[in-house]
Amino acid sequence: MASIELRYGSGTIPFEYDENCFEILAPPTSQNALTDIEIGDRLDNPIGSQSLDDIVNAGESVLFVVPDATRQTGAGQIVNLLVRRLIANGTAPHEMAIIFATGIHRTVTDVEKPEILTPFISQRIKTHDHNPRDLMQLMHVGETNSGIRVELNRALFEFDHVVLIGGVTFHYFAGFTGGRKLVCPGLGSSKTIGATHKLAFDCETLDRRAGVGTGLLDGNAVHEAFMDAASKAKIAFPVNTIVNNRGEVTDIFCGDWIESHRAACSSFADRHSVPISKKRELVIVSCGGYPFDINVIQAHKSLEAASHACSEGGTIILLAECRDGLGRDDFLNWFGAKDGRELAVKLCERYQVNGQTAWSLLRQAERYRIQAVSELDDEVLGRMRIEK
Repeated sequence: MASIELRYGSGTIPFEYDENCFEILAPPTSQNALTDIEIGDRLDNPIGSQSLDDIVNAGESVLFVVPDATRQTGAGQIVNLLVRRLIANGTAPHEMAIIFATGIHRTVTDVEKPEILTPFISQRIKTHDHNPRDLMQLMHVGETNSGIRVELNRALFEFDHVVLIGGVTFHYFAGFTGGRKLVCPGLGSSKTIGATHKLAFDCETLDRRAGVGTGLLDGNAVHEAFMDAASKAKIAFPVNTIVNNRGEVTDIFCGDWIESHRAACSSFADRHSVPISKKRELVIVSCGGYPFDINVIQAHKSLEAASHACSEGGTIILLAECRDGLGRDDFLNWFGAKDGRELAVKLCERYQVNGQTAWSLLRQAERYRIQAVSELDDEVLGRMRIEK
């Protein structure tokens, strides 16, 4: 029998399987981590842009935008290298700051900050927490092409230069993560986040909007809205990382904020798209452990991915620890709907971002038998139509 270690929380679950029955869907090889010297070479040769050393002059201020605790991007290594470069270039530590692009997620804890940034950086560079509902933090900066009011964290406009540091992976309706998502939804108001996310849903068909989906950028209304919103900020230099399953940086794409993100998305798709000969009646999916299975809202993304490989009416076994529970206290309220259609109607009447996540999860539960290995109790899982 073959065996595999499936990631779960901070550990793994061993699984023995018959290779005649199971096929492993994973990137063909694990990429090796880049050394600091190799990352430095890429920073010296950005795509369609000057290097950060040439962009930032001595005495000018810099704001680093980094993901929150629900992402694994190698941001700590990148921030360390950039801060040291800027100090050598004449920028003082007090002229730099870091803001966590939490969107509508919870605030990053004091324990998580050094884990994301490394203790060296978290002790030396001031950090800011984004609150999408704090009017004092937000400012109106314009509208998207579709007329959505864009409200962003004013810190983006209080520094001379903004540097984005984010990881690129697939996203089930924005196409890909990284790049513009650090600004919107990462630093948007709750109203702007809600309005841009709502573009993923078609209230006429009560289904996901055409053109919105995993790996799609061109013609994707959500991606286009994020781009419109991000263009209002002064993005001086983005760093888009690709990491391996250990969270180590294996490649970076930096420079022009549009070109470098596109290049990263293309590279990620080439390396991480796996063809399948047919769909299967049983799919076992690990979210990849912590932080990807930190809560239901994050773990659902792996369930969405698994659905593409499962036969209609088949079974999906989801490995998701969910140490933080659901992700939002009110998330379970959406499952009071009798079915996905009723939930969709309620969503169109009173849209909320997490309501759309609930709809997506319920839709999968109606199409497949979903079983979960999780710390969540039977009652909570049962309300979401998931078996323990």
